Amino acid sequence: MRIGLVSQWFPPESAFIPGNLAGELARRGHEVRVLTTFPSYPYGRIFPGYRQRWNERSSSSGVTVRRVPSYLSHDRSAARRIASYVSFGVTSTAAAVRYLADTDVTYVYHPPATAALPALLARLGRRTPIVLHVQDLWPESVTQSGMTPGGRAGRLLDRALGGSMRRLYGLSSAVVAISPPMGDLLVSRGADPARVRVVLNWTDETLFRPVPVTPEARATIGHTGRCTVMFAGNMGAFQRIETAVRAAAAVRDRVDLVLAGSGSDEQYARRLAAELGADNVRFLGQRPAAEMAALYAAADYQLICLRDLPMLRGTVPSKLQAALACGVPVIMSAGGYPADLVRGADVGFDAPPEDWSALADRFAAAAALPPDRRAELGRRARSVYLERMSLAVAADQFEDVLAKAAGSGPDR
Repeated sequence: MRIGLVSQWFPPESAFIPGNLAGELARRGHEVRVLTTFPSYPYGRIFPGYRQRWNERSSSSGVTVRRVPSYLSHDRSAARRIASYVSFGVTSTAAAVRYLADTDVTYVYHPPATAALPALLARLGRRTPIVLHVQDLWPESVTQSGMTPGGRAGRLLDRALGGSMRRLYGLSSAVVAISPPMGDLLVSRGADPARVRVVLNWTDETLFRPVPVTPEARATIGHTGRCTVMFAGNMGAFQRIETAVRAAAAVRDRVDLVLAGSGSDEQYARRLAAELGADNVRFLGQRPAAEMAALYAAADYQLICLRDLPMLRGTVPSKLQAALACGVPVIMSAGGYPADLVRGADVGFDAPPEDWSALADRFAAAAALPPDRRAELGRRARSVYLERMSLAVAADQFEDVLAKAAGSGPDR
């Protein structure tokens, strides 16, 4: 197949999903043409070694990448973020006229929705089928992020985005969701049930894998010999990390909580830990991605926190795949599908979202678990990842979805 792959985010940014998929499909003999912009995430500045220009192309291992200019912004300004999305939609659509002219199918990594504009052009002009890979639900991930206006303006934006997404679902030959509940939500919002597929995300397997525990990694996280729970990643509006801090403070004699990462709520979490006298809570700040597998191995559990929002109940946080790929048991403070998955797969503990008292109880239970049972959870974690979430499993599924879309066109 000749596959067009459109994504605003692509390596060397941390967008390993489109990057891995492009590489794996090329390895399987398909011609893959990537259409993206210049790397700037998460800093909002172009990466060293790149300069924005119109026709930047490179090829590696069977994947051809064309980069087009766009307005670069990843800050909290709604206007600048919209400008970034729209500018990529415009420049990528212009480039797609020739670059994706003879492809058999177009894969779109969503969000943002504007990344679908080149695919829509090919769909309407040449009837090239679209496979839409939905990572976040729009409009909620926009309107509930705190960047958009409230009141009547916010409601109008919500309706406009919702209507646009329904039309996009209707024009797609396949809509791929990252969990069964998300698939159900997409159907409820206008996607054809016969065209919705579920493919669980994988992790960056070059970074997250089982590694031996080292004294250096234990020293980095400050392991004291007590049960150590680590949260790694963004501390933002959707994580509500204060739940974990309050829970750790309640069991400070049994559990240490290590927070690796940063985000808009980090400073509040630091102040809260100090106010509560939670000397068992440690902040590591941002750590290089290459260190994370060793830090995961040095901790006893990985913690995943999500707020109690309807849009989050059908997601699978990327931290879950990373932990399972490393063979580390998890403690899930979330509702819906993520908690069901952890519970059903028997890979750790789960607690209701935003309930610090319940989470404290799970921390205590995790600390009391015998070493052999903890090791068993870790082995199960790795097995569940390989069987359900690995790149190899997902690529098999995507190859099937893309081939069916390419073979039957947009009106199957």
